[in-house]
Amino acid sequence: MENNKELIKLCEEKAQQWLSPAFDEETRNEVKAMLEAEDKSALIDSFYQNLEFGTGGLRGIMGAGTNRMNKYIVGMATQGFANYILKAFPGEKDLSVVVGHDCRNNSRLFAETVAAIFSANGIKAYLFEGLRPTPEVSFAIRELGAKAGVNVTASHNPKEYNGYKAYWSDGAQVLAPHDTGIIEEVNKVKVDDVKFEANWDLIKIIGGEMDYDYMQAVHTALIDQNVINRQKNLNIVYTPMHGTGRVIVPLCLRSWGFQNINVVPEQMVVDGNFPTVVSPNPENSEAMTLGMKLGTKLNADLVVATDPDADRLAIVCRDDKGEWVIINGNQTCMMFCYYIIANKKKLGKLNPTDYLVKTIVTTEVIAEIAKKNNVELRDCYTGFKWIAREIAISEGKQHYIGGGEESFGFLPYDKVRDKDAPASICLICEIAAWAKDQGKTLYDLLMQIYQEYGFSKEFTINVVRPGKTGADEIKQMMENFRSNPPKDLGGSKVVLWKDYKTLEAKHEDGCVEKLDMPATSNVLQWFCDDNTKVSVRPSGTEPKIKFYIEVKDPSFKCGGCYERCCKAADEKIEAIKKSLNLE
Repeated sequence: MENNKELIKLCEEKAQQWLSPAFDEETRNEVKAMLEAEDKSALIDSFYQNLEFGTGGLRGIMGAGTNRMNKYIVGMATQGFANYILKAFPGEKDLSVVVGHDCRNNSRLFAETVAAIFSANGIKAYLFEGLRPTPEVSFAIRELGAKAGVNVTASHNPKEYNGYKAYWSDGAQVLAPHDTGIIEEVNKVKVDDVKFEANWDLIKIIGGEMDYDYMQAVHTALIDQNVINRQKNLNIVYTPMHGTGRVIVPLCLRSWGFQNINVVPEQMVVDGNFPTVVSPNPENSEAMTLGMKLGTKLNADLVVATDPDADRLAIVCRDDKGEWVIINGNQTCMMFCYYIIANKKKLGKLNPTDYLVKTIVTTEVIAEIAKKNNVELRDCYTGFKWIAREIAISEGKQHYIGGGEESFGFLPYDKVRDKDAPASICLICEIAAWAKDQGKTLYDLLMQIYQEYGFSKEFTINVVRPGKTGADEIKQMMENFRSNPPKDLGGSKVVLWKDYKTLEAKHEDGCVEKLDMPATSNVLQWFCDDNTKVSVRPSGTEPKIKFYIEVKDPSFKCGGCYERCCKAADEKIEAIKKSLNLE
């Protein structure tokens, strides 16, 4: 109780500072209401910490306070970012950045605030005229030779959230040493230091021309035009979930040659409240309900969706009974890698220098696909900036042909350095056309992959723990796993323990080897004697800890085995959850 009193006192002191004239009236009134309220939980959650500018930027609930997304927190982040850019390029003239945003409430306000502050610091800001996909912002940075970029988005988070993704000159989200350098500068900034007054001579509005150039780039991800020409009437239903893909995705699909594109009208409306979904996350099946309804009405071949900032995609196809089934992120990534290799090989376009990239928590079936086809596969940390890093270090020496992660993100070419849903949707429609050309569906193709390379089922558990107490609990969970690692997971013996914080892999015989990774990360992985894999990591952007479970079944022989193997895998996953006390 005493601790709580101390915390309330600390939060009240911080809140009082937000009553100064440096803050607008609306903000001051919101803070006043929190201070006067009998229940202090809103005050604590808004002020118990500073919203951390992490390696990916900012993400948080919108509202007044140091732990919330608002124009002042955005302003201080941008001032710190501008200070870092000026330090990183001393004496260099014509410094520029690209600023984009999604459809969320306040996104335009925050984007204009960002552009104003950069311009006030003598840095030219290329500001998109309206909402644009995250991959197009990444593309524009490279295309315009900008030193950095900001995209205002909270990706697939609920409507209460907004965020701030920071990019460097390569079009990727910032990595070392720039990430820590920017964070240091941001942490030095006070509200009074922020130059909010725009220099309009240094703000340039961009839009249509960049859309055209980006679409041309997306077109380079196309592998087999002949397949599309034969199946140009592939019946596609698309939804942007009220977000940034609404214009560009249908245009890209048409430029590839697809002619039968149908959109979900209710979800074509730009709306930061996302009125037709509980949460605009393509990982949630409810978000796909309207798409599936329209797909049924039109007898569509597949339903595709993008999240609000169009970096993630979702795919729904028909199973062997004609029912709609959502292809999960691991299956999506698997299908892309399989097709890219198979069809490039068939067309004589696969080269010895080609390579794929996946994250360490993504399915190991991809490793089997790469191994059997003698294609290099690289494992990297979760987060697309690490995939972008692999592209950067091999540029000019080797050729990147695709990479992705289990969280519904894929990049099928190297013109962009972040997840790219418009390009990925075009490619999955090409894959569906290829399957249809052979009298198959995407589901049939998936069964074929399992038959050829082994069955696996993946399951992600998100343990959400909001607020300060939640953050402490997550920290404690990781400490407990480190000091007392599991020896058994659902009846399977653990034979290998990997800790990416210490960069050590321990084998059951006591042998310890170093993990070859570019940095440390707060991730644990456990591998069992039957190829079960469990990864655990706290989210870098949300108040949750994530468990990634992968279960294998060598008894899979054909599509008819799928239900049986899934059922057995579900039982195994339940047993693993018990082992980890996650019931």
